[in-house]
Amino acid sequence: MSVALFTHPDALAHDTGPDHPECAARIQAVLRALETPEFSTLLRERAPLADTACLHRAHTQRHIAHILSLPADEFTEIDADTIVSPGSLPAALRGAGGAMAAVDAVMEGWAKAAFVAMRPPGHHAEADRAMGFCLFNNAAIAAHHARARHGLTRIAVLDFDVHHGNGTQDIFYNDAGLFYGSSHQSPCYPGTGATHERGIAGNIVNAPLPPGADGTAFRAAWADIIIPALDVFAPELLILSAGFDAHAADPLAQLRLQEADFTWITEALLAIADTHCPGRVVSLLEGGYNLNALASAAAAHVRALMRL
Repeated sequence: MSVALFTHPDALAHDTGPDHPECAARIQAVLRALETPEFSTLLRERAPLADTACLHRAHTQRHIAHILSLPADEFTEIDADTIVSPGSLPAALRGAGGAMAAVDAVMEGWAKAAFVAMRPPGHHAEADRAMGFCLFNNAAIAAHHARARHGLTRIAVLDFDVHHGNGTQDIFYNDAGLFYGSSHQSPCYPGTGATHERGIAGNIVNAPLPPGADGTAFRAAWADIIIPALDVFAPELLILSAGFDAHAADPLAQLRLQEADFTWITEALLAIADTHCPGRVVSLLEGGYNLNALASAAAAHVRALMRL
């Protein structure tokens, strides 16, 4: 069974201004890497616009109203990193819509797994706050959609972005049916993700890594800390916050991963999915800011999802 790739040209219209690391070229680099013959069997789907009513499952009314009310014809700085431009809202709504459509694809069984190549990313967006390049939390929206539409009761988000997904943790913290596991550099933006942040029922598992940590430390964090807790949780669906900025070449942090490490973590999480939820995995693009490293690491990740 094939892997579905969800994307949309609206991802390119989210303009963050000159020299911003979270730029349209990121999506272009990923999609170019997935155009080679080995990826010819991908089911290429257009990410739909999310119904704003679905956003309320993960975000407050105030947050959604604030984002929707921003001027549609000018640039707005939410913070020093997070920019809204005339093309941002359609891109963000298609990021959320693509995440939900990807859940539907694997739950309905016409795709074994799915990868959503959209921007802006999402894992820093808290229930009531946009930050860190992120407007809406696509992973949390997808998890709540899986619960509301498909009746799942145990949904896990696994995050290997170099930055801690404070937004996903914030939304999941007091919900025992939602699991969040993250490896990330510490100290680093946004300053959250300590091991003592455990959630209402031990449903939050953080494995911070020091600057300079390599693939050996990364693999140990997952194999010894996160994956055993995930196995006990017994998820019915895995959602991956697939950030590739832990790559050694990335300019925004100092972890030292290589392509083989992204293949390893993908295969390790697929093994958990095979055990607990008939292989159902939805992967959402998060960070990655060196274009060549992003392209090669994302290709390695999708190749592993395809089990090539």
